[in-house]
Amino acid sequence: MRFAKGHGTGNDFVILPDPDNDLDLTAALVARICDRHFGVGADGVLRVVRTAAVGEDAAGQQAEWFMDYRNADGSVAEMCGNGVRVFARYLIEQGMATGPGLTIATRAGTRAVSAEPDGQFTVDMGSATVLGEGEAQAGDQRLAGLAISVGNPHLACIVAQPVAAVDLDSPRVLRPAALAAGANIEVIRVLREREVEMRVHERGSGLTLSCGTGAVAAAVAAAVSAGEWPLESATPWTVRVPGGKLAVTPSPRASLLTGPAEIVASGELAERWLAEPADRADPADRAGPGDAAELGDRTDRASAGLRAI
Repeated sequence: MRFAKGHGTGNDFVILPDPDNDLDLTAALVARICDRHFGVGADGVLRVVRTAAVGEDAAGQQAEWFMDYRNADGSVAEMCGNGVRVFARYLIEQGMATGPGLTIATRAGTRAVSAEPDGQFTVDMGSATVLGEGEAQAGDQRLAGLAISVGNPHLACIVAQPVAAVDLDSPRVLRPAALAAGANIEVIRVLREREVEMRVHERGSGLTLSCGTGAVAAAVAAAVSAGEWPLESATPWTVRVPGGKLAVTPSPRASLLTGPAEIVASGELAERWLAEPADRADPADRAGPGDAAELGDRTDRASAGLRAI
């Protein structure tokens, strides 16, 4: 099974080319691939498949390629802002699409992506919608936030302290009830005019170095706090994340997200490894100190990244 590895501001992905929808991509296999000790390691999987071969997930979408995005735990996700930029770079570099502009089908709808002259990519993320007020529990802190949809669910919480100081190991949504089953949770601190820092705990992936849809939600929450929502503006917000920075122009009609996208490696998954019984590779069988160490390592990387910004 061929694969490539890419990232957008440290939010990393394993890319699986599957034009004709032939792969049996189970949740267990995705979780194994994303395992940072026993697999390739990633925050998620981007499966590259022709829209015509997918079926109802991409029905009616006018794009040649469908981004089948899976979280690190194997669960299906609607959209990934960093992932769609990496997906676009992969298509262009592999000669599967021509740039600088292309459209990509996702479970949240078709997204237009443009390759910029400086090597970055801009995505029209579609509408951002404020759903109402909410609350999250993060460690011993109770955080007020806004429930926001960017094609997938977010709870964006503005805080006064540096975001690295907030415990995001295992936050949970307290309200609204509609998000309690799973949402990305962002903590955001306003640094200066139109500039924020953000950390995120992603539904299905945990603490990550960046989140594209989360950056849009962060900019929307900051715009609401500044009294600039739903006013239209062409001036972007800078969203600093542990893995770098992103530019977001938030809008209730069509938010724009600009940032880097890199392909760093390619290879092939070993047939012997793929043939291992699922029970040998089940991460739940390895629960214990290793899991805590992995999360601690990712937390340390996130905190170090913010200190370096």
